[in-house]
Amino acid sequence: MSYRPVVRACAAAALTLLMGAAAAVPAAAAESPAASPEVLAAVQRDLGLTAAGAEQRLLAEAAAAAQEQALTAELGDRITGSWLDGSGRLVVRTADAAAAERVTAAGAVAAVQGRDPDEAMNRLNGAANARGRSAQPAVPASVGAWYVDEASGQVVVEATNAADGERFRQSAGDQADAVRVRRVAENPRPYFTLRGGDAIYAANGGRCSVGFSARSGSTTYVVTAGHCTEIGGTWSGYNRVAIGPVAGTSFPGDDYGVIRVTNTSSWTASSQVAGTSSVLGSTVAAIGASTCRSGSTTGYRCGTVQSRNATVNYGGGDIVYGLTRTSACAEPGDSGGSFVAGRQAQGMTSGGSGNCSVGGTTYFQPLNEVLSAYGLTLVTG
Repeated sequence: MSYRPVVRACAAAALTLLMGAAAAVPAAAAESPAASPEVLAAVQRDLGLTAAGAEQRLLAEAAAAAQEQALTAELGDRITGSWLDGSGRLVVRTADAAAAERVTAAGAVAAVQGRDPDEAMNRLNGAANARGRSAQPAVPASVGAWYVDEASGQVVVEATNAADGERFRQSAGDQADAVRVRRVAENPRPYFTLRGGDAIYAANGGRCSVGFSARSGSTTYVVTAGHCTEIGGTWSGYNRVAIGPVAGTSFPGDDYGVIRVTNTSSWTASSQVAGTSSVLGSTVAAIGASTCRSGSTTGYRCGTVQSRNATVNYGGGDIVYGLTRTSACAEPGDSGGSFVAGRQAQGMTSGGSGNCSVGGTTYFQPLNEVLSAYGLTLVTG
């Protein structure tokens, strides 16, 4: 699969849903508009906030996401990046003075920088793909990921071996000065071997997690991770009742796949995420915003969005482009699970490093790309 140049998304990723035997539970009338009680509690726990602080943060982040979407629609390619600063303000990078004035007038902070780090990101992606077509490994095994650090305007290459990271940095050619190497203790890996109530099982014994439910006409699909569905065959739910066969997979390159629900007498699409209240929209969270993931191994775990369009090397030639990097932890068994930001859906867990005892980094596959690829519509609450 050819590499994808980095493209700025202005508002993506749609509603997350879980398949299950239980019927959806209506949201309480007094529930917060910021998020369900479960998400609010998880944000409070994992980001060290008070209950009021968690709600205030999620509401502010939703407003910032809408502000970013409006500015991107107006200014287009003149915006080369955006993120939330430490105080929660939206910062927008541009090299255009007139665009900077418009950003400021809209109430955001303008960061005037002439260099677009996406150029270096595309160089590294191109080099990885070119070498992947040769007899040589696409990327050194010790190089685990590379992504744009918006605040610094640089691309960060993560590697367990700094010398390998430096050699890969040179693949950016005349853009190499926009790349820095960061040594890490371990590299990302896909999350397999799911356990718990929201697990799905392949006929050959492989296990993964339900991410979302979507439809095309009258047919319902389960959307999950591609490194799960590449196993193929027929999949069953947490109770070993058959769901249906794999209908499409994209891995590596992407990390998404869909399972067609043929056993409609047993399985019904739901707008719930792990038993919480329904998500209400699909606006992409800004970089720096809080985000939570639901998986059958570790439940709800929260962190912040650190970068979009990251590239991850899972080893053995399995390179995935266009992932979103987060500081939420995950563990084997969480692959394919839902990522949300407040009540806005984001994507499906792909893989990561670390664990939920000491903390870690997790990457997710943005959802809207999957819906567009297969012509699907998310089931909403």
